[in-house]
Amino acid sequence: MYYKQKNSAVGLLSHRMATMLFVAPALVAGTLSPIPAAAQSAPKTVSAFNATATVDNYCIGCHSDDMHRGGLSLESFDLTHPERNAEEAEKVIRKLRAGMMPPPGRQRPSDVELNALAANLETTLDRAATMHPYAGFTPLHRLNRLEYANSVKALLDLDVDAEDLLPADDMSHGFNNMADVLTVSPALLEGYVSAAGKISRAAIGEPQATPVMATHMIPRVISQTRRIDGAPFGTRGGVAFEHIFPADGEYVFKVAFYTHQQGYLFGQNQAKGQQLEIAVNGELVALVDVNPKYKDTDDVRTPPIQIKAGQQLVSAAFINRFDGPVQDEVQPYEQSLLDVNVANLPGLTTLPHLRGLTIVGPTHVTGVSETASRDKVFLVYPERPADEPAAARRILANLVRRAYRKPAAAVDVDEALRYYRERRAAGASFDEGIRAALESILANPQFIFRFEAAPAQARPGINYRIGDLELASRLSYFLWSGPPDEQLLRVAAAGELHQRQVLEREVKRMLTDRRSQTLSTNFAAQWLNLKNLDDVLPDPYKFPNFDNNLAESMKRETELLFGDVARNDRDVLTLMTANYTFVDERLAHHYGIPDVLGTRFRRVAITDDNRLGLLGQASILTLTSTANRTSPVARGKWVMQVLLGSPPPAPPPNVPALVEAGEDVSPHSVRQRMEAHRQNPACASCHKVIDPIGFALENYDPTGSWRSTDDGVKIEASGRLFDGTPLNNPADLRNGILKYKEAFLRSFAENLYTYGIGRIPNYRDLPEVRAIVARAEKHGDRFSEYVLGIVESPAFTERSVSATPQLPHTAKPAGSTLKADAGSPNRLNMLLKRCAAPIAGGSR
Repeated sequence: MYYKQKNSAVGLLSHRMATMLFVAPALVAGTLSPIPAAAQSAPKTVSAFNATATVDNYCIGCHSDDMHRGGLSLESFDLTHPERNAEEAEKVIRKLRAGMMPPPGRQRPSDVELNALAANLETTLDRAATMHPYAGFTPLHRLNRLEYANSVKALLDLDVDAEDLLPADDMSHGFNNMADVLTVSPALLEGYVSAAGKISRAAIGEPQATPVMATHMIPRVISQTRRIDGAPFGTRGGVAFEHIFPADGEYVFKVAFYTHQQGYLFGQNQAKGQQLEIAVNGELVALVDVNPKYKDTDDVRTPPIQIKAGQQLVSAAFINRFDGPVQDEVQPYEQSLLDVNVANLPGLTTLPHLRGLTIVGPTHVTGVSETASRDKVFLVYPERPADEPAAARRILANLVRRAYRKPAAAVDVDEALRYYRERRAAGASFDEGIRAALESILANPQFIFRFEAAPAQARPGINYRIGDLELASRLSYFLWSGPPDEQLLRVAAAGELHQRQVLEREVKRMLTDRRSQTLSTNFAAQWLNLKNLDDVLPDPYKFPNFDNNLAESMKRETELLFGDVARNDRDVLTLMTANYTFVDERLAHHYGIPDVLGTRFRRVAITDDNRLGLLGQASILTLTSTANRTSPVARGKWVMQVLLGSPPPAPPPNVPALVEAGEDVSPHSVRQRMEAHRQNPACASCHKVIDPIGFALENYDPTGSWRSTDDGVKIEASGRLFDGTPLNNPADLRNGILKYKEAFLRSFAENLYTYGIGRIPNYRDLPEVRAIVARAEKHGDRFSEYVLGIVESPAFTERSVSATPQLPHTAKPAGSTLKADAGSPNRLNMLLKRCAAPIAGGSR
């Protein structure tokens, strides 16, 4: 049974407040922004009569009960009481603020009238929201895979690959941390229990470990012509990864190389003298000579190598024997494994490529050395058996406190001790007893879930302030995607975190911490759809210089720009206007930027006005293209949805497919084919809005490179924005969007707000989003002001309870007999029920 959100209704305005409508927006200075800049000096208020006339003259034609365009009818909408139809009013505001209504081809009122209509609707709705602050109900929040991995890292100083341990997280509203969809299933619970066992063994070590094999494969889409991150300098290609060695002992490394389809070595002609360097933590442990006569059936392995236990950086990379231009019969391409059949053609430089590295071991185990993880666990270590009980209690109390993100309760420590004692009584070592207790802690719902207890007097629809420890967890998982640190826990345990001055101090401290990089790699990557780059693979024969290395550099460029704005507390509009970016050698070569070498990203100035900000970044332009052509529709939709917060409607059923290149008699550009597609009446209305946005970006090819022709036809990027603004290039589009900067800022704030509160928002949240933007506008739209506005909002610091409390469907009924094994799913169910019991009658 999933957790369901049952939001209580917001109370209506009193009769007195209901009559105070359509006041001048100047009374709430800072909360509003004009639609286009040209309207700033114009009067900002209209009467209710004029507002009704505006709607009747320009809106009712499409949004009547009969037409019902966009699923919206304004025929019975009462403009004197918009709070009575707040959901519909918010839809109107969203479209007006983005400048999208009335649509292209329809008569438009003046900018002053549109601005005043939106402003007066906002004023009324925001007044109602101020009288009835909305916190909303957040279901029980389970840690997603990233949060789980970061929590393990904080607890044990151990990097784990949660994607290998746990099922994929569901997403909603573009984010994977929405409590509403982070549901519980038997498979997921078994995954957590299994992960607890693996992680506890990796952290403590396994003196009785037996040999196992772990293989790391390298996809063909990764180029191996340059050095990769993690490999020693002076090398090229290969692989680098963190590997957990369970014990001190001997390990063997097996290597496999890419081959021609007939089985012989790819790069055979240049293989003579090639060597593969295997290193652990940057230190050479083996050197493998590449045999030019290698076959795919050969077993190439190192002698046994003594390696200590713990997490180590392992790399296998070729020693770089030459560097400089290659004079081949044809120009070399970056996707070096594009066609393995050209492995040994004369006149082509094809170097050997690593296909996989396998680690086998351990054998001849000698024990377990001290590791960073053991240092985290063994706060003390007993010198004699009599000291063990006290040492175990102290160790487990420390682990319980940090794992459960609150002061250690005696009952929780005693429970962990029970598993320790059971293992010791069975004859296991002290270390194994602690390991069993650690496994039970990692499988405990208090580690996996973020419980928030409701007070006994809590009632549905009534907000209450959450506790400081709960606030600390909300704050850390928002800014760090991980648990609170010692400083934050200490302030929360002292009951000081809810104080505004203390909260703001902690937020600013956390934003300067390196862990806040997850705002770039997690929030920004999801908001901007950067994760879609993982699924993008442009046609390799049309774009042979595109490979996974380039895709990763594209993604990193955008993450670094966002991180620069966040870390340096810049104006959020810098995301649209930045005249600088961050590139490594691979990306600089793609952009044609000279004098950039190596894999280190560095800041460079941008002089091309078309490349400023997000709209000029290859990541965005590539993820909004298809494999063999650009997609003006995908690019237009991305701008409308991500930047302006107003996505187009879904296409109607049975829409004919676009004619692709080669399917017609003569060459046609994407634009020419799109214009033919738009002749379909079912498609025309939406494409009039979407396509001009995409056409303005048409000079960028499917990988974000600048071009002047498409399939031999000169690029025609001209068009008109939905408000009639002429568009001729990406710079015009950027400036057109900035005319509606309020829509962009609200879209950014709404997405950050959604990510921060971790639940699906609704129209009741939008007045708070406007308040957050208004606050930030007073302080130069600095990034930190948006964060502070969110963490001080009722939705972040308060909560309401559900009218229909429920428990996860995995919980067993009271009185059932459950086996209390450390690794038992039944035990997890029992603990889940026990942990939820104090609040079962309230918020759950």
